[in-house]
Amino acid sequence: MVREKTRTRNWKCVESSTGSKPLYYGRFILSPLMKGQAGIIGIAMRRALQNLRNTTRIFYHSKNCIERELYGTRNTFICAKGPEYVTAQDIILRPSMEIIDNTQHVASLTEPIDLCIGLQIERNGGYGIKTPKNFHDGSYPINVVFMPVRNVNHGIHCYGNDNKKHEILFLEI
Repeated sequence: MVREKTRTRNWKCVESSTGSKPLYYGRFILSPLMKGQAGIIGIAMRRALQNLRNTTRIFYHSKNCIERELYGTRNTFICAKGPEYVTAQDIILRPSMEIIDNTQHVASLTEPIDLCIGLQIERNGGYGIKTPKNFHDGSYPINVVFMPVRNVNHGIHCYGNDNKKHEILFLEI
């Protein structure tokens, strides 16, 4: 019986940063890997991360604050009186809901006007674009992709001699 010495694979975060509040960046390495493994793992990780489920997004907008709920959606609204700088903090939510970044800009009201916008919020996931089927006068869909991970890249570094080639997987999220 021939036994080959196995090396423990290690995940390591080599870089991480925060852009604006909802955007995060990380660079990771996984090594050592046998020849061919890094590509398989990199592609699988990219697909899995880009298809994460249970992302919440606003996907429908109406100028009328009408109380109607579709299956799987929640209605909410923004009301403000100008002049005012309107942010996500001005969205009126139910107690079970939370805004991750309440500093996100929504509108700038430069005149003394009243603004009331009805919103439909849905929890969903995947890469598909959500488009409501029924439109009412003065309402339109917001083209949103339900995808919490915006971009995933991977790279491979090969090392070793002809007999024992190894790979390092670099993963950027």
